[in-house]
Amino acid sequence: MRTERQEITTDPTLDPASRVPTVAGGALLAVAVVLTALNLRPAVTSIATVLGDIRAELSVSATWAGLLMTLPALCFAGAGFAAPWLAARVGLGRTISAAMVALTAGLALRGAAGPHVIIGATLVACAGIALVNVLIPVVIKGSFPARIGLMTGIYTAALQGGGALGSAVTPGLEEPLGGWRAAVAVWAVVSLLALMVWIPATGRHRGAWAAHSLPAGRRSLLRSPLAWTITVFFGSQAFMAYIVMGWLPQVLVDNGVDQVQAGLLVGLMSLIGVPISLLIAPMAARRPSQSGWIVAVGMFGFAGAIGLMVAPAAQPLLWSVLIGIGMSAFSMALAVLGLRARTAADTAQLSGMVQGFGYLIAGAGPFLFGLLHDVSHGWTVPWMMFLAVYAVQIVAGALAGRARYV
Repeated sequence: MRTERQEITTDPTLDPASRVPTVAGGALLAVAVVLTALNLRPAVTSIATVLGDIRAELSVSATWAGLLMTLPALCFAGAGFAAPWLAARVGLGRTISAAMVALTAGLALRGAAGPHVIIGATLVACAGIALVNVLIPVVIKGSFPARIGLMTGIYTAALQGGGALGSAVTPGLEEPLGGWRAAVAVWAVVSLLALMVWIPATGRHRGAWAAHSLPAGRRSLLRSPLAWTITVFFGSQAFMAYIVMGWLPQVLVDNGVDQVQAGLLVGLMSLIGVPISLLIAPMAARRPSQSGWIVAVGMFGFAGAIGLMVAPAAQPLLWSVLIGIGMSAFSMALAVLGLRARTAADTAQLSGMVQGFGYLIAGAGPFLFGLLHDVSHGWTVPWMMFLAVYAVQIVAGALAGRARYV
């Protein structure tokens, strides 16, 4: 087992059918990956922290807000199925570049007009994010084959750091920029910067990445129990993550927490995941099984969710820290995509399936949370649903972390 694992980690070309050469990922590419990752959460977290102001100005319901928070996950589901196909025909680097263009345009347009424009621009932005979500693990597997755990940790840390910035900074930008519209749209500038670095950084890799196409006649992962287990693990943690990013600020505000403080607390949750991802993902990746790590962080998050359900305003800082630790399971969910696949081509196929179906599961989260709030006229019932899904995540994660391969 040790010999096999070492070969898989250091040589992603063991499967001759995949014909994916090992590409040495340079420093500029690593920077491009980090800058790209920084833009994959502010589109969601920035709008969540000013959701109360948006609802007040536009006179929209909690169900509309739940739909807005559900759109990212639905886009991610569709792109999960489409991303490997697009990358095979257009090229991995070009597909991600086009996705970043869509993200930038969507962010810039989102504050332009009424509810329908917000929905449409969010769809465009999230479609771009969705493609990047699926394809970055393939970039890491193909370009940093000996550093999967480290690069996944760095990528996840940057992703969570971007989410933290979106939550923490956006409310404070409303007053100097003249309202929530400009505060939300300003994130397009950060996305444009990432695009300007990504294009030159990936130029010399395009020839090698062209080999990431999936050969005809590959077996379907739809028949793999392990692939479905990973899908449930990924989907359940994403289900809860989008509830936290989309609804937690409103939950805290409704329980007497100041709006700016609520945004900072949600930002803190994402920020906590940065050092944990940098430490845990590489350590977990060096071991044959990641199950123990997944269960451990899950228990912290479960405890935080209980606190938010029972007494959200009693110790909001403590609950935020616990939830933040629990959300670091995302870094291991991404690492598992590379560790449970033998080649970069297998990673592309597994990533497409897991993120396609996984985000389809996640898409129900914010909508159901808002719907249950409307029906029950409180937050207890939605949190009960949250805890039930958390239990599923812990069990599925323990099974997905075992040393097996699709």
